Parts: sequence; C-alpha cells; structure tokens
Amino acid sequence: MDSFVEFDYVIIGGGSAGALLANRLSADPSRSVLLVEAGGPDDYPWIHIPVGYLYCIDNPRTDWRFRTEAEAGLNGRSLLYPRGKVLGGCSSINGMLYMRGQARDYDGWAALAGEPDWSWAGVLPDFKRHENHHRLRGRRAPEPVSRSVPSQPMDPTQRLPSIDEDVGTWHGGDGEWRVEKQRLRWDILDAFAQAAQQAGVPATDDFNRGSNEGVGYFEVNQKNGWRWNASKAFLRPILKHRRNLTLWTRTHASRLVLEPGGAGALRCKGAWLVRGGDRVQVRARREVILSAGAIGTPQLLQLSGIGPGGLLQRHGIGVLRDAPGVGSNLQDHLQVRAVFKVDNVKTLNTMAGSLWGKALIGLEYAWRRTGPMSMAPSQLCAITRSDPGRPHPNIQFHVQPLSLPAFGQPLHRFAAITASVCNLNPTSRGTVAIRSADPGAAPLIAPNYLSTDEDRKVAADSLRVARRIVAQPAMARYGPTEYLPGAEHQGDDALAQVAGDIATTIFHPVGTARMGRADDPGAVVDPQLRVIGVAGLRVVDASVMPRITSGNTNSPTLMVAEKAARWILAER
Repeated sequence: MDSFVEFDYVIIGGGSAGALLANRLSADPSRSVLLVEAGGPDDYPWIHIPVGYLYCIDNPRTDWRFRTEAEAGLNGRSLLYPRGKVLGGCSSINGMLYMRGQARDYDGWAALAGEPDWSWAGVLPDFKRHENHHRLRGRRAPEPVSRSVPSQPMDPTQRLPSIDEDVGTWHGGDGEWRVEKQRLRWDILDAFAQAAQQAGVPATDDFNRGSNEGVGYFEVNQKNGWRWNASKAFLRPILKHRRNLTLWTRTHASRLVLEPGGAGALRCKGAWLVRGGDRVQVRARREVILSAGAIGTPQLLQLSGIGPGGLLQRHGIGVLRDAPGVGSNLQDHLQVRAVFKVDNVKTLNTMAGSLWGKALIGLEYAWRRTGPMSMAPSQLCAITRSDPGRPHPNIQFHVQPLSLPAFGQPLHRFAAITASVCNLNPTSRGTVAIRSADPGAAPLIAPNYLSTDEDRKVAADSLRVARRIVAQPAMARYGPTEYLPGAEHQGDDALAQVAGDIATTIFHPVGTARMGRADDPGAVVDPQLRVIGVAGLRVVDASVMPRITSGNTNSPTLMVAEKAARWILAER
C-alpha cells in the first residue's frame, strides 16, 4: 500500500546527528519535523550498561552487521563493521569516549571548504553549546579570561585551568551531552601512564582543548555509571510535549523523491519509506536531511540516482546526477592491537576468570555503578607521535586492562593488557558502493586499509612506540612480556605485515559525502552541507568530513549537527 504525508523537515537517520537535529529544528512549534530511524527504540537493556556494547555489536537488534570486503592490507581478512541500527545510532553501541580531535583538523576543513566557520575557532562554540561537562555541572560557568574564542589550542604540557579560572573557555556546562570522569582506575593503567611519561608523552587531564597530545584517562559519555546516548540526551526530554516532532522507528528509506528543479538542477521533494510493510512517500516542504551515516548516506544517494555514473548504470539505476564523490573518500581509524602479558597485578582477565569473579563484578555494578561493568571499551588514552620527526601528534593508544584473541571471544586465561594504537591521519582511502538496486542489500565496503607506504610505516612505528613505553621503569615491576605481535617481528616490512594480521577497525568511518567548494569535482556537499546540484537536500553526519578527525568521531559528528541546525534555522 502507498500513502502520502508531509512535513517541513524530514530527517533520515535517528543516530547522533539526527537526534540532535530533531531537537533543534522542532524547537520552533510552527515547523513540523519527522525523524526516521531504521532500527527500533533504544529499550534493549544492554544498550544502557556500559559494558553492554559487547552484546550490542553484531546483534541484529542494534547493529547493521556490515562486513568489509577482503582487504589486501589486512592480508586478505574481512572485518566486522558495526553501525548502529537503533535509536541513538552508534551512540547506543559505541565506546562512549569524548574526544573532539585537534584544532588543526578543523582549520584544515576550513581551508578545504573555503568556509571559516569550520575552523577551530568556529567549531568550538558548537561543541560547547550541547556539552554538559563535569567540571561545570551544577555551577555557573565562569567567564573566560579572554572573551574571544581561542584560535590556538592550549599547550597540553601547561597546567589545566581550575574550575574557577577559564575552563569555561574550553567547555560547556548547560547542554545535553553528558561528559563525565570514569568510575574506575587500574594499577596497571596508572603504571602504563607513568611509563608513557617516562617515554616523553606529557600527562594531561583534558584531551579537548585543541591539542590532544598527552596521556590520561578518557572522559566518557555516561551519567552515573549508565551509557548516555543521543536518544537520552536530545529526544527523550522532548518527545512527549513537542507535538510537532514525529518519530518513526523500524522505518527504512528506500530512495529519495527527486524532481527537476529548473536550470538543469534537481530538487528533493521527499523520500520513499517502508514502514510496517507499507510504502509511504513523505514530502518535505523545506528540506530532506540525510543523517544515515558514512555508510547509509552514500548508499541512499546512489540508490536514488546520485553517485558515480558508471556504478549506477551497472545496476540499472538512472543517473540523475553523476557525482563521483558519493561513496569515495572513505577514511577510518585502524587499530593495531599489541598485547603484553603481565604479572603481580590485577587485570580483567584474572578478575573475570571465574564465576565468583564475575558475580562480584555484577554485584559491584548493581550496588555502586562502578567497576568493570561501568567500563568503556578503552580506559586510558595516550596521543603522541609515531616518530620524533612528525610535526604533530599522529597516533592514539586505547589501553585496556584485558586481552582476548578477537572481539567477542573469551578473555585470555593469563593476566595481560592491550595497547591498541591507531594512525589518526591515515592516507589510505576506500569506497562505499551499492551491490544492486535492492535497498535491502548491504553495500560493498572497502576501506583499503594500509594501502599506502606512509600508513604501513606508521603502523610499524606505532608498534615500536608501544614497545618503548612498556620497556620503561614504571612497568618493570609487572614484568611485561610481548604476546602480540611477538618480539620476533622486527623491521618495517615485518611489522607492517604482522599489523595486517592483528589490526581491526575502531569504528570511525567518515568522509563518503565530503564537503568542499562548489567547483571541487569530488565534493558532494557545499560548505553548508547542501548537496551540490540538488535543492532541498542536505547531508548532516560523519560522511561530510573531508578528513577524519584526530580522535574518536562521535562528538565531532554532534558538532557538525549543531552547526548545521543553526544554518538551517537561519535560512527559514
């Protein structure tokens, strides 16, 4: 059955970006907003327990369960490629780590797009607008020492300003996005942090002031030991009383409704959806906004006739706009997992090695909301250079007091830590492409990991940095022994080869509908995220990032949505 409904704004994708957009655009009661999510509501209990990501990833209830193609750089391996298929999107299944990236990331975006508002000075207010940071919560934010937005990041070696100084320059306290300290610590992680300092990495307790070089515990998106996702932050507080906001879950977008718009251009009038077995055409009086993510957005554009002409023709789809950039420029952070056995110290391997140990872990969380069940997937962060000649920090460690053969498998039976390290600025580029004209078919995802000499060199050097840190005096008391990749692997070629065997995605795909100047042949959207050559259509998610940020990508995606919401509302 076909039916027809109309709204002012139609947002496709109820993840991090879509949830924030729905909140901001529906604040005006005179405008109607439809938010469409392919997955169900975020009522699965494991979503909200931090360690529950183990039960949400590769679960059809919460994950699209994509896989990559076999990757030459990974020695022929194919990887699980999780993407949130539930209200809240990836914020409902991710690592909950709050990381903005580096100031130079955004200054680079501004230069590429020709839009100063994407610079560090331009994005910092958007980060702060929705932030609810623990340093400011419950207290009036102090006036910053300088009333102008800082154009340069703070030196991470300097002392962090106290709550009574200028922390308000860098953080917000009145927004919806909770940022808290973790509710645990580990002796072995404290020792790793000390060892990193002995190896030349400065200590920091704030990775989000523009320069994130340093070592310290991650801040997390949690509230009192529970996961804090985009649904809790931006949707639950408003759904009951904003009658102009409509939410449809378990609703799939199959293609966009595109019509001639004059002067050879197109206009997006709406989208075809499948809801409860019925086909529904929704029309947008103002705009259709794609927030389906770095995989879903290019897939929907290609299914609708916007994409590389040859690809569309091969699948029998009429080419409405030949846009080679749709689905290209895929970037991701690939983590290389180094594992070290340790002695005479508590790790999760030993704590959870028995039924009694697991019971104690469960009781601690039930009673205090602390302990291993409150853990993010990674607890300690270290950001440094893969070699001293690098002009800026370019690798990030996610350090965990545990080890396992692969994600989803049981923990090792020996005490160990994992020091996963990723190249923050990979030069490899991949693609996302439809396999057929069937909207239900998973797209072809080819990240093309470790396909450049530079990325292979950084992978090899990163393992050397891990070895150098673990060899420092602070770790000596625990007798660390390299388990993966193994001390027998030496030299650039050998280390790059073994990196392909032990590396896995850290779940940060971006860039597949990148922004750029209107005359840039690879750009999909203009600097204000409007699809080039198509009126009434905008992309607001991680796919618009021209280059991946130097850190975890969820909070930068929220910043993109915050900025886009201001632009959309200003155009009314």
